[in-house]
Amino acid sequence: MKFRKKPVVIDAIQWNGDNYPELFEFVNVYGQMNKENDSLFIRTLEGTMEASLYDWIIKGIKGEYYPCKPDIFASTYDKVEQ
Repeated sequence: MKFRKKPVVIDAIQWNGDNYPELFEFVNVYGQMNKENDSLFIRTLEGTMEASLYDWIIKGIKGEYYPCKPDIFASTYDKVEQ
């Protein structure tokens, strides 16, 4: 059997190294940054995950957060004009 992923609009922000306050506000208390290597650690439903510089942080449909690599993000999501 084959399945197609349902279209879902998500909220996301890209970690660029300079936008920690904006990221922290987006993720709220779920994230904390390791300033030694510019990594952001996000508590997800599967445990703590590390987001590297330029990864996208996605808010899922159940309010959960998780990181996504830029190439996967680009191939999976299109920008929605508001």
